[in-house]
Amino acid sequence: MILVVGGLGAGKRKFILEELGYAPEQLSSVPEEGTPVLWGLEALDPLPPLEDLLGREVVACREVGCGVVPVDGGERARREAVGRLCCRLAKRAERVERIFCGLPMVLKGEGPWN
Repeated sequence: MILVVGGLGAGKRKFILEELGYAPEQLSSVPEEGTPVLWGLEALDPLPPLEDLLGREVVACREVGCGVVPVDGGERARREAVGRLCCRLAKRAERVERIFCGLPMVLKGEGPWN
């Protein structure tokens, strides 16, 4: 599994489509759909179990740990849960890519563009 993380509008979708070679119809924000790429992990409620995510080829998640800390305790707890799930995913992933300003940065593993 490849974990792709990055901020809103950072270039995650373009990276998945152009560098990893997936087609737009292979991206889905529905965990049960069975497409190879799960898009928008941070928006899922409830968050899926780790094992369900490991069955995907690619999981994409917007970075949630940067920026202003939410005042609302529920929003802070949600952000914490997403961040901890991403940590568990990164530990089990074959490769982790962070996209920043459209540039992929390998955090774990290797890719053909390195």
